[in-house]
Amino acid sequence: MKCETVHALVTGGASGLGEAAVRSIVKGGGRAAILDMADDKGSALAKELGNAAIFHKTDVASENDVSAAIQAAVSAFGSVNAVVNCAGIATAAKTVSGKGPFPLDLFELTLRVNLIGTFNVIRLAAAQMAKNAPTPDGERGVIINTASVAAFDGQVGQAAYSASKAGIVGMTLPIARDLAAYGIRNNTIAPGIFETPMATLMPDSLKQSLISQVPFPSRFGRPEEFAGLVVHIIENAFINGETIRIDGAVRMAPK
Repeated sequence: MKCETVHALVTGGASGLGEAAVRSIVKGGGRAAILDMADDKGSALAKELGNAAIFHKTDVASENDVSAAIQAAVSAFGSVNAVVNCAGIATAAKTVSGKGPFPLDLFELTLRVNLIGTFNVIRLAAAQMAKNAPTPDGERGVIINTASVAAFDGQVGQAAYSASKAGIVGMTLPIARDLAAYGIRNNTIAPGIFETPMATLMPDSLKQSLISQVPFPSRFGRPEEFAGLVVHIIENAFINGETIRIDGAVRMAPK
């Protein structure tokens, strides 16, 4: 699939890795629906990108919200043939600490947004993509999810976050197999430490500690590097059922 033919849903598309993906898709000639809870940022980005983008306020774990966003994208672009799932939250708490056991509602919220939200978008978007006419290669759509190196190297306090991201990795291959009959690919990117709005809030000492763990290049990843991988996966039809780490060879320490 060529980028200029892409009509994408990008969750978490108003900032960070999602915004970078939106910008790269539009730069490549495609169009993108920005799905996010951040009204101001999402609306401003859509306005900046003009006819190439729309914004739809969306809770990814809500069936009604996601269905409405898909229909808005179809109305604006004529079809949906790509999804980039970047919406997510980062939480931290030890299984047991001086404050007591891990709050169960926090664990449930993390899985609801990161894992259930991702699957909700996949299932509803794939049902829409199945209606598309196939390309000469038989392709009707491509889905790209965002996990994390925490799926493999979870640190202290990351039980919920790691579980949510490991769940995304774990469902990548079976979903690819489920959707193969419809000509829809499903892949996952597992980013390491990236320059995102969340990272800018870290104390400098923590930033340097994290950077020191990255063998090469010893720095934070850049959102445009993530977005470049997104575009490559879109355009390379033989990448399917894969989880690809983009992390500078980092393997996270316990803390």
